[in-house]
Amino acid sequence: MMFFSKSPWPPTILLFLFILNIILVSSAKTTSSTSKIGQGYSLISIEEAPNGGLIGHLHLNKKTNIYGPDIPHLQLFVKHETEDRLRVHITDAEKQRWEVPYDLLPREKPPKSALHKSVAGETGEIPFLSEKSSAGSELVFSYVSNPFSFAVKRKSNGETLFDSSSENSDPFSNLVFKDQYIEISTKLPKDASLYGLGENTQPHGIKLHPNDPYTIYTADQSAINLNMDLYGSHPVYMDLRNVGGQVSSHGVLLLNSNGMDVIYRGNSLTYKIIGGVLDFYFFAGGASPLSVVDQYTQLVGRPAPMPYWALGFHQCRWGYKNVSVTEAVVENYRKAKIPLDVIWNDDDHMDAAKDFTLDPVNFPRPKLLAFLEKVHSRGMKYIVLTDPGIGVNESYGVFKRGMADDVFIKYEGEPFLAQVWPGPVYFPDFLNPKTVSWWTDEIRRFRDLVPIDGLWIDMNEPSNFCSGKCKIVKNRPCPGDPGWECCLDCTNITTTRWDDPPYKINVSGVHAALGFKTIATSATHYNGVLEYDAHSLYGFSHAIATHKAFMALEEKRPFILTRSTFVGSGHYAAHWTGDNKGTWENLKYSISTMLNFGIFGVPMVGSDICGFYPAPTEELCNRWIELGAFYPFSRDHANFYSPSQELYVWDSVAKSARNALGMRYKLLPYLYTLNYEAHISGAPIARPVFFSFPNFTESYGLSTQFLLGSSVMVSPVLRKKATKVKALFPPGTWYNLFDMTQTVIGRGQYATLDAPLHVINVHVYQNTILPMQQGGLTSREARTTPFSLVVTFPSGASKGDAKGKLYLDDDELPEMKLGNGYSTYIDFYATVNEKTVKVWSDVQDGKYALQKGWTIEKVTVLGLDGIGESLAVDIDGMPVSDMSSAEFSASDLYHLEKLEGDTKKKGMMVEVKGLELPLGKKFSMSWKMGI
Repeated sequence: MMFFSKSPWPPTILLFLFILNIILVSSAKTTSSTSKIGQGYSLISIEEAPNGGLIGHLHLNKKTNIYGPDIPHLQLFVKHETEDRLRVHITDAEKQRWEVPYDLLPREKPPKSALHKSVAGETGEIPFLSEKSSAGSELVFSYVSNPFSFAVKRKSNGETLFDSSSENSDPFSNLVFKDQYIEISTKLPKDASLYGLGENTQPHGIKLHPNDPYTIYTADQSAINLNMDLYGSHPVYMDLRNVGGQVSSHGVLLLNSNGMDVIYRGNSLTYKIIGGVLDFYFFAGGASPLSVVDQYTQLVGRPAPMPYWALGFHQCRWGYKNVSVTEAVVENYRKAKIPLDVIWNDDDHMDAAKDFTLDPVNFPRPKLLAFLEKVHSRGMKYIVLTDPGIGVNESYGVFKRGMADDVFIKYEGEPFLAQVWPGPVYFPDFLNPKTVSWWTDEIRRFRDLVPIDGLWIDMNEPSNFCSGKCKIVKNRPCPGDPGWECCLDCTNITTTRWDDPPYKINVSGVHAALGFKTIATSATHYNGVLEYDAHSLYGFSHAIATHKAFMALEEKRPFILTRSTFVGSGHYAAHWTGDNKGTWENLKYSISTMLNFGIFGVPMVGSDICGFYPAPTEELCNRWIELGAFYPFSRDHANFYSPSQELYVWDSVAKSARNALGMRYKLLPYLYTLNYEAHISGAPIARPVFFSFPNFTESYGLSTQFLLGSSVMVSPVLRKKATKVKALFPPGTWYNLFDMTQTVIGRGQYATLDAPLHVINVHVYQNTILPMQQGGLTSREARTTPFSLVVTFPSGASKGDAKGKLYLDDDELPEMKLGNGYSTYIDFYATVNEKTVKVWSDVQDGKYALQKGWTIEKVTVLGLDGIGESLAVDIDGMPVSDMSSAEFSASDLYHLEKLEGDTKKKGMMVEVKGLELPLGKKFSMSWKMGI
């Protein structure tokens, strides 16, 4: 929550920054046109390291003064860490430099080696010095000694994935390595499709767009700002290529927390970084983009498992001013029969916006506890917001204990003073182990006060309403009115090279100062770490500390929602995309941002449904809940100054919500299984269409549709007054989940679908078995209903097969895993061949499902040529003799062409109802197809 801080600058400052931007851009153009920044390095030695890698030494070719002096000697470290992952690490050979802390993001430390003066060969190609070490590796490292450059190639076909060489005609330099300016580039084929490099709102869609700015530095700039560094720092991209029909994908991570500009020109990509080291990880990927995310999350951490209820619908608003208002929201959802699992309070519950407190008037503890007892009795959950800024107040216990434990970030030896909602605040230093212990204790104290079910950590870029060195002004109210205006007495800090570095990255799209509206970059963390280096790690370290706190306090699966993220944040928390706007454009942009975070290893993601501010129109809110019902994280959230926009406010929106969320709650078993797959392999819950259809090049830039898992496609309306939607269908048969008799034969072209106000098109692909339940008003209620299976074959096919899977567990357990007695995993299979249909299951650890009494009540098979007869069923290999309760029914399927006058039958939907198949036991059922 950060209303009006999206553009919190007075017009005079904006004008000054705009003029400064023009001057800096003009200066940069002059510099680039006259000469390159550096002359590169020479590789003077290379040898095998004790840990199986390679160590090389680089010597500067020629000194330059642009952006400061060059570092004369560099160490190169190269290692194949797995068969699919190659690391290239370059740093100062003589002095330790800042790196992402190894305890924060665990990984192998490069060795140190003495400088060598022996000369390396002019060129080399080194899978490794010993053949044994290179066996099985898909990536080959090669180099040119002078000027030094390196390339990473694919062993199987020789394809170059990364090439840092620079020709005279190239607009980029050879390797440049200065204390506060590092530059390195790679050449790219023009037909490569790139994705990632965030967080930003990309108006051109999910594919990186040449010459759009990609600045990576965490900032409290709302999601309405296009092509600008936002809340998260993710210097990773996926490269998808299709050469002669041969598809390949790979990933590149530059693990560096310093601010950077990334310049993508279409045929090259250049990093300009203001500190740290070059720590590249190359992921070989493969034909499937899923393999890239798998390999990436294997390094940075698998996504956190989410509790089942977190996949339900959430409602929040900044402005639920007391317990009665919050309670009325819950009751109104119930009256409107709209599903709701989680009710949230923004900072309204706090006493004067102070973390871990309750407003004694509006949120008195006895009344709040009585409300939560009712909420919890229904299986619903309650979550509140906290901000990292701790109010400077001697009567505030959280502050006093923090001061006693010395947990705050320092400036010139004293806690750095900033301002957020409570007024003057200090920021906890989550790089300090003592801070983590203090934070854990504060969460414990608050949970003893209020039984919250998760925690929302906001404003953790971190956001500051002031800039520079500040002091409290006596007799001046702080916070004032409005609360986001700076009420401290502040002076700019530009005296250090950390606050005013030689190279200015494009912060906030206007080359703003690094410390503008955040912590001064010359402030210090634990052990003297500079904010300059650690700035973009703040939200990451905040999420880790919060996760550790919940795990330490209760052996229960935590749910944490964070605004600011970094590489690896998905291992600890979910993310929402921050302050968006209630406009049709923002509705569309939300899809690309969601899909990017799946690539970043943060699959539990969504945007504020209906927009955070200002008031959405009724029509827009209809369309937004239809889309938002299929975000992995589905939450309506609004601003204090906007009118109410809960889904029951408009009758028409309530109808759309019942329809779309009704389908979501039926799909919860599928979504929860995707949650499990994300946890074990990194696979995004919501994915670009090309993830399942990598050969379908028409989908490479598709940003208006997406997949849930491998085979459920969502095609929302994104335009005002539209009653139809053009949707791109990859080749194959697609069945409408809301009316399974309606079929689309995908031919790789756009099809026009009916989409009246209350309708969203959701289709399931052929060869799929989709586990579903009957839904409910809460996820707990939905979990008690019988299961059904939807089996899809290609329409009219005489032969076909289909597969599906289902994971279920006790969602309070910290981990999602099999073999603990509290989880069940099932593979489903189906075939049609020679007029015989067969559906069966293979069960692992069926005990849990049996204890829950779950059964399969119905099987629906789509695409058959005829109705069924002679049903045979066995359970755990034993025939079931009495099938009198089971019955067949059939309906004709109609293709989309029916809407254009073709009423010819196109196959059948056959349902077998009245089944009582125990979910925890293997079953097999078959029947003959009649005419």
